[in-house]
Amino acid sequence: MAYAGQSVLAVVPARGGSKSIPRKNLQVVGGVSLVGRAAALAASIDWIDEAVISTDDDEILAEAVTHGLDAPFMRPPELSGDTATSVDMWHHAWLASEAHYKTTFAISVLLEPTSPLRTADDIERTVAALTQGGHAAAATVSPTPAHFTPHKTLTVDANERIGFYVQGGHRFALRQSIPRYFHRNGLCYAARRKTLVEGGTILENDCVAVVVDRPVVNIDDVFELELAEYLLRREGRA
Repeated sequence: MAYAGQSVLAVVPARGGSKSIPRKNLQVVGGVSLVGRAAALAASIDWIDEAVISTDDDEILAEAVTHGLDAPFMRPPELSGDTATSVDMWHHAWLASEAHYKTTFAISVLLEPTSPLRTADDIERTVAALTQGGHAAAATVSPTPAHFTPHKTLTVDANERIGFYVQGGHRFALRQSIPRYFHRNGLCYAARRKTLVEGGTILENDCVAVVVDRPVVNIDDVFELELAEYLLRREGRA
């Protein structure tokens, strides 16, 4: 157990409420619920010391436990609404886990159920980047397609006239002229205890990027749920 001699806590965050897709974390892709898929992967990695569910929902808790997670606490109501931050939720889960297991975790990984295309290698690459590079945190990111970058983004004014979000955007017709952009894909976040518990940050201070250059999806609507199903089947993982 442990990674490079450092104890590791995995946290799967899955609250019961969702406006985009009702009961989103219990939706099934590839024959397994989203929370169940994240739980089973976390529980299968031998260098993760403990893996827990952070939820306010009894059904989600039971599903997570069925797929291998521990459930030593319930997420409090003040951390379960739409305005609760990931930092606050993770901070609570980290300290509650330490109190339950009577130990201190040097590192924690956050595995959001809404990114079901993750692999064990994605998680290990993220923790390796954190530890080997001596960084405060690490996060997986995906390259942003050129047509979604700020240089290709348009505005529409009150008179329905098109404008360019980036001044001089008309000059960036060729994608080769657009700078590289990336976006969070939710596959894995990793942080040191000092960074998250003591500092209350994830991305703001020395967070190294772990680039995942393959099709993945972070589910926020029904189409993305269907896309995840398609990608899992294409990869033979459904």
